[in-house]
Amino acid sequence: QVQLVESGGGLVQAGGSLRLSCAASGRTFSSSGMGWFRQAPGKEREFVAAINWSGGRTYYADSVKGRFTISRDNAKNTVALQMNSLAPEDTAVYYCARRSPGGSYYDSKDFENWGQGTQVTVSS
Repeated sequence: QVQLVESGGGLVQAGGSLRLSCAASGRTFSSSGMGWFRQAPGKEREFVAAINWSGGRTYYADSVKGRFTISRDNAKNTVALQMNSLAPEDTAVYYCARRSPGGSYYDSKDFENWGQGTQVTVSS
């Protein structure tokens, strides 16, 4: 089993940057794809970015492509989300999760071991 803890959220002005981190425990971390999702009040949880087990393949939602970068350090059991050029529309609780074996890299239903989430608020 994998347990995940997100950190790095906070309040930033539009145009600013934040770096989120997801710390993982468990021996299977290095063999699992990982993803970031976000959820704003009254909205469905949506895909943000994902990365395969080795870090050699990445996936991004159109809304964040070119602004966000997902990465992982398997030696440290961490996954990061670098967020640049933040806008108020990015305000949400951000979650990391582990991809289920054989699942997609986009659908939240194909992920498990969800963290507790970290709040990101972008002011205009």
